[in-house]
Amino acid sequence: MDKIVRILAVDDHEMIVLGYKYTLEGTDFENYKVVVNTAPSYEKGKAEIESAANRIPYDIILLDISMFPDSAKEERSGEDLGLLAKEISPTSKIVFLSSFSDSYRINHLLKTVNPDGYMVKSEVDERTLQEMVKTVLDQPPYYTAAALQAIRRKMANEDQIDERDKKILYQLSIGTKTKDISSIVAAASTTVENRKRHLKVIFGVENGNDFALIEEARKRGFI
Repeated sequence: MDKIVRILAVDDHEMIVLGYKYTLEGTDFENYKVVVNTAPSYEKGKAEIESAANRIPYDIILLDISMFPDSAKEERSGEDLGLLAKEISPTSKIVFLSSFSDSYRINHLLKTVNPDGYMVKSEVDERTLQEMVKTVLDQPPYYTAAALQAIRRKMANEDQIDERDKKILYQLSIGTKTKDISSIVAAASTTVENRKRHLKVIFGVENGNDFALIEEARKRGFI
């Protein structure tokens, strides 16, 4: 009898996780059969992981980054669930499937959770899902092309700027005003402005505006 590989897919978009389920359960893998359970939220995913950890832990846990909270009192993300899964189910492989393809988010997640894979949803299809399962079970990690490109861009520019600079660039890219960025990065507004000027020099856009800085940072894989 073939080995059973148990997968949990946590995503608040039902059609997406059903797509994962039908694709993987319908695939004829060599030497094993895949069974996929689903959960629509952080809390239900947490309950599934905890319950399985006390019996037979999931082989692979698939997580989206953004999730609608079960309660308005407490909002949790896939990143939070990934960290929790690492603690309570350490033998499970963690793979993120997200619409986010920007370098900042991907590399931040790799640093905080250290997952066994990252897939950009626009690149997810039958082939990549099958490749992900095979790779993660045998020789992780697995990355789709856009995720790998984001990782490589960051590696090429790793020593140029520090974590605070990266946060400033990311906040600028999502439209946060300088006065608000100062509180987010715990620095005075004048410090943020000085860092922006310094970053423009590093990126060769010292005569440009914030938009030019953002565009160059994006090209170099920082956001």
